[in-house]
Amino acid sequence: MKNVFYGNLGEDIATRFLENKNYKILDRNYRALGNEIDIVARDKDEIVFVEVKTRNSHKFGEAYEAVDKYKMENIILTSKAYIEKYSLYDIMIRYDIIEVYLKEKKINHIIGAFDLS
Repeated sequence: MKNVFYGNLGEDIATRFLENKNYKILDRNYRALGNEIDIVARDKDEIVFVEVKTRNSHKFGEAYEAVDKYKMENIILTSKAYIEKYSLYDIMIRYDIIEVYLKEKKINHIIGAFDLS
């Protein structure tokens, strides 16, 4: 249960962070094809699919390192379902990672962390 709490808290923090940067939050915890995207947002003329990783510290490495090739593939697959569901074919898309470090009260926003290739 501890990880679920941290994950939800991290997503709440990341959502507020994005809203403060004038992103429009379109969806949270979007589920499709057995996968989930933490946050779907609009940044000016782009749809941004955001994976949030929350940690207490850097003890076991950087949070973004948990987003491996398999996780990226799942996010991309799920984002395609989102695009199809809402007919978002004529808009640029981007994949970001937000690291939330709770003890440090630090957020690291990795813009364009990965792409479709």
